[in-house]
Amino acid sequence: MEAHALTARMHNSTIEFPFLVLLISGGHCLLAVAEKVDRFLLLGESMDDAPGEAFDKMARRMKLKNLPEYSCLSGGQAFELASQKADNPLQYKFSVPLLQYKNCNFSFAGLKNQLQRHLVDEERQKGVPADGVIPGINNLCAGFQLAITRHLCHRLQRGMEYIERKNLIPDDKKTLVVSGGAACNNFIAEGLRIVCDALDYKMVRPPPKLCTDNGVMIAWNGVEKWREDIDVLTNFDHIDIEKTAPLGISLIQDVELERISCSWVKLKKLTLPQRSWMEFQELKELSRIM
Repeated sequence: MEAHALTARMHNSTIEFPFLVLLISGGHCLLAVAEKVDRFLLLGESMDDAPGEAFDKMARRMKLKNLPEYSCLSGGQAFELASQKADNPLQYKFSVPLLQYKNCNFSFAGLKNQLQRHLVDEERQKGVPADGVIPGINNLCAGFQLAITRHLCHRLQRGMEYIERKNLIPDDKKTLVVSGGAACNNFIAEGLRIVCDALDYKMVRPPPKLCTDNGVMIAWNGVEKWREDIDVLTNFDHIDIEKTAPLGISLIQDVELERISCSWVKLKKLTLPQRSWMEFQELKELSRIM
């Protein structure tokens, strides 16, 4: 997770500490302030699933790979491409999770359940065969993608307002780094950019190859620590082995205690950025190589 957070500094040397990082991948979803190479303040994390996992599992359930144009793409890539073809992205209604909780935590299990209900209803009503897809597949993908984007934007905005209240990031260093495999999604990135523009943050996304190559990320994390002489020379007998390593100091409860009510940034300008088929082929090739 540290490596994800720091990868953007390999591509963009102008990013200075402290900065805000949103990690959205197949295994994690968290919001944190990176104060130093080895010091993070955790503002929020997923309570259940991760956005990348939600896209992949729901793509399998929707049988997107049974359509020739998506047969060689990952679930997240198929979702994004299908969403671009939607003619009514609001056909299927999704409620945004955790609106009643004034924290920065995330939850995607409920959205998956909502999609499942829409899908079962449509399959039953339309008599869709076991290996078939529903007629409104593109609209359903677009609605789900929009709901995930809105959820991410809401939690991000509260995190930014908490940072402002606690003065955790100076005005001249307000930068959001969006990293992880799901950061490759242009629609999600556009929604996050709208929030950044409204709250005077600069948004940085590493190139797709750096969002998905864990080896490069870990190597760069080592470079960052080497420069700061952190954890470079150690006595292996004194290393503590942990099953899971938490990211930094948790401020999750403190965020909730602040009871920050937000006037949500409007996403009306959010459109479906058109990504060319060639871009998806390049992403597919990257996935194959890595």
